[in-house]
Amino acid sequence: MTTGETAGELGRRGLLVTGAATALTSVSVSFAEPAGAAPGDGPPADRTRTVHGTLPPGSPDYVYLPVEVPHGVRELAVSYTYEKPPVPPGTQGNALDIGIFDERGTALGGDGFRGWSGGARSEFFLRADGATPGYLPGPIRAGRWHIALGPYTTAPAGLSYTVTVTLRFGPAPVTPEPVYPPVRARGRGRAWYRGDCHIHSVHSDGKRTPAAIAALARAAGLDFINTSEHNTSSGHSAWAGLWGDDLLILTGEEITTRNGHVLGIATDHGTWVDWRYRARDNRFGHYAREIRRAGGLVVPAHPHATCIGCNWKFGFGEADAVEVWNGPYTVDDEVSVADWDNTLVSGAGWTPAMGNSDAHRDPDRVGLPQTVVLADELSREAILAGIRAGRSYIAESSAISLAFGASGGRARHAGIGERLRVPADTPVTVRLEVTGAPSGCTADFVTDQGTLYSVALPASGAAAVEWATTPAYAAYVRAEVRHPPVVPGLPGPLAALTNPVFLGG
Repeated sequence: MTTGETAGELGRRGLLVTGAATALTSVSVSFAEPAGAAPGDGPPADRTRTVHGTLPPGSPDYVYLPVEVPHGVRELAVSYTYEKPPVPPGTQGNALDIGIFDERGTALGGDGFRGWSGGARSEFFLRADGATPGYLPGPIRAGRWHIALGPYTTAPAGLSYTVTVTLRFGPAPVTPEPVYPPVRARGRGRAWYRGDCHIHSVHSDGKRTPAAIAALARAAGLDFINTSEHNTSSGHSAWAGLWGDDLLILTGEEITTRNGHVLGIATDHGTWVDWRYRARDNRFGHYAREIRRAGGLVVPAHPHATCIGCNWKFGFGEADAVEVWNGPYTVDDEVSVADWDNTLVSGAGWTPAMGNSDAHRDPDRVGLPQTVVLADELSREAILAGIRAGRSYIAESSAISLAFGASGGRARHAGIGERLRVPADTPVTVRLEVTGAPSGCTADFVTDQGTLYSVALPASGAAAVEWATTPAYAAYVRAEVRHPPVVPGLPGPLAALTNPVFLGG
């Protein structure tokens, strides 16, 4: 049985205040309780309801469509469509995201979250023993559920949508215990480990399965990866049989707000972090602490990306590291590197840099770039400690290896992320060893004054480069390996980048 219900316009709807921002509740989708079955009868027939509505420009970020779910439901399925009318040049058209919360409610950070697919798919289902990727398996309990609609952008004529909900009745299957990756792999003891902490699978808007990603990670020479699906933890238990002595799989989330994206790297298994707030709501600090309480790192992603909602607006006071290089090197990465470099002058409370692929689908390369971390072992705890301390560099592939440090004054030495504590007038030697650099690259030493030394690398891509300075002349030194310029007068794309070595007391 299908009925059509009209949700109506914005002004005729009630408002549900969630704490950070005002959200909209639409007309309820009601399913009558199934009639009592006679002995020997099977379960009630499937029941379907369809609602239509239109969201005007300026609608709240999230519209909640209540669904009254009766007892005895085995599976809940949702599909939706929306109109995409032509818009004038330079005007954003319609884009509508979707997710769902169960009978426990829609409160920020609450227990009701059951899944999110954004705009990646037009339908999903939930059942006790399974769910569409992006959604969490579990019982379909009776009560008021809410379909969450997120009008990402709205055309001037408004956003007209249709949502169809189907309930299937019958005995509920058993929910299996999730299987999560181990937090430690064999590794090589204290060593430099290569990882990519920003990858998307079919559990959000990626097109690759976890199995395909694991294979690509191994082919890229990676030792660890981190799952980072948009606004869902459903992928945490999707890696059974894919880890091994050679590959550590960490679980996290890309918290995708309307004012920027942030990686929660290596949070506890099953952790979900809310994203339904903007910078003006003053909520990010709370959720940054939630990430840390779950054992993870807070890493703003692609802070100067140009896609709508991608540019980071929350500041870096809560960041444990910052993703300055995202995927193939582009102009917005150059801006991110320059912006990050401007924060290094004092050396106090500095934020380390990292790079990740943000790979979604072919031909995106997993491990372009990769963060190479000095860690005591190949474990969650040791890898996070290395990233947090800045004992890391970024490379475009596993072919490139760097060793970088500074020495001076009674045989003292400091490596990447460390401080060489010597008097201001002490002669200091900075040394970079490079192997595997592509042809035509230069090695550059960058300080608080800018690039003070640059040398062409040989065709072999292997060299040891030294430069003499003092702490009075350079507050810090970091190394870059760059390709030849693509645009005359501008620096070439990065092939590798180190975190700094700080000089002086």
